[in-house]
This record gives sequence, C-alpha cells and structure tokens, in this order.
Amino acid sequence: MHTADASEATGIDLHRITKNLVSRTDEGEYVLLVVPGDRRVNLRAAAEALGVRNVSLMPFEEAGSISGYPPGGTPSIGLKTKMRVVLDSELTEFKTLYCGGGTRDRLLEVKVSDVINLNDAVVSPISRAD
Repeated sequence: MHTADASEATGIDLHRITKNLVSRTDEGEYVLLVVPGDRRVNLRAAAEALGVRNVSLMPFEEAGSISGYPPGGTPSIGLKTKMRVVLDSELTEFKTLYCGGGTRDRLLEVKVSDVINLNDAVVSPISRAD
C-alpha cells in the first residue's frame, strides 16, 4: 500500500507515515532511509549524513530480500539484514511514527526514540517537499 493510501484509509497524517527505503551506498553497504510519507528522499543529503559519496535506492525486487519484508511493508526496526539507518529529522517532531508492519496492508506504530535507539540511527534532514 502506498503511504498516501494508508493515510486515507486510517486517517493518520501522511507526514507521520514513513517511507522506509532500502538503499545502498557506493561502497556496497545497505542502509535504510526513513522519511515522512509526504516528502521525497534527498539522496545527496543522505550520502552526506552517512559520510559517503553516493546512495542509491534498491530496486523493489531486491529490497525485500535484503530487509526481509515486502516494499510497502518494511518496518523501521527489526530488519533481516543489519544496516545503518538514517531517520529524517522532520520525524523527530513526533513522539511516535507509523511504518510498515511487515506486510503491505499493516502499519506499526513505534516511538521515534525507539527507532533511533534500536538502530543507533543517524538523524539528519534527508528529505524535501514532494
């Protein structure tokens, strides 16, 4: 389910429903980029936050095998593959956020502080208006 569809179906503000984007650095490291559903990821800003030259999004068909979850159902915690996580600083204005709940038709509400602490996440402005 697309984040906009999830927002419409649940009545939850789209800014609190995250896009969890499995990505890869130019060095081959997998990373998860977590941005508000109403914004686009800024890959250049994500690369700067990670201290690498480039970050690219993984194709949908590969992202699921890396994260352990289907695209659209990827949670912000508990991934199959250990990877660095970058949380967009926009999300720190909330106590909780909503992310994929393991399937494309479920949402999981998690504390923003848990996403940061459980992942040792980098918090940085990595999104732009959609």
